Amino acid sequence: MCDRYVLPDQLVAEREFLPAQVWWKFTAKFNVAAQQYVPAVRVHDRQTEGMMMRWGLIPSWAEGQPTTDATACVAVDLLERSPIYRMPWLSGQRCILPASGFYSWKLTGANYRQPYFVRLINRMVFGLAAVWDRSVGEDDDVIESCSVIRVPANDLVADVANSDALMPAILRRRDYDTWLRGTPVQAKATLQPYNSEWMRAHAVSPRVNSTELDDAGLIEPVQ
Repeated sequence: MCDRYVLPDQLVAEREFLPAQVWWKFTAKFNVAAQQYVPAVRVHDRQTEGMMMRWGLIPSWAEGQPTTDATACVAVDLLERSPIYRMPWLSGQRCILPASGFYSWKLTGANYRQPYFVRLINRMVFGLAAVWDRSVGEDDDVIESCSVIRVPANDLVADVANSDALMPAILRRRDYDTWLRGTPVQAKATLQPYNSEWMRAHAVSPRVNSTELDDAGLIEPVQ
């Protein structure tokens, strides 16, 4: 699950990731959805930089046009097999998306999808592993875009999602540099389900189902 997530304030993200170059500009958001532009940290000319990317990868060969595939997220086992992700993955086009939490949905006995907000206990901001690509349209517009990587869900997320679902790949701080600069083998080793004991989830209002709403009340607990 990674349909929506919560974005921290820019200053908080910069204290966490310490990008050498800052090109991004953003404010906290409580309902980030696919196709929006989101902040990402990547390496360019051996320095880290913070920049904005479209959430939903458009491959280089697509000439700036979104594919028919849903590309906000990609399962880890598809990185080396998918024609959309294979070249970005092997080329080391990896980035980190700052986040404060994400949403998941639980199907209740009444056949109702109850949204939950999932967060970490001891980290106000954390990094989601992602891959990016650059595509040039017919009018020479350059679009840089990304996809969040998903790994097998831990016990907490699987319980919320009623299944052995997938969850966003949350990076440990000590793995940031390996994810950005390591070989594909080294980077892939950092993609593990996050420890469920270090996470919490609580039910939130169905208002989050509307991408037009974006306020702090969306992450408040409900009965």
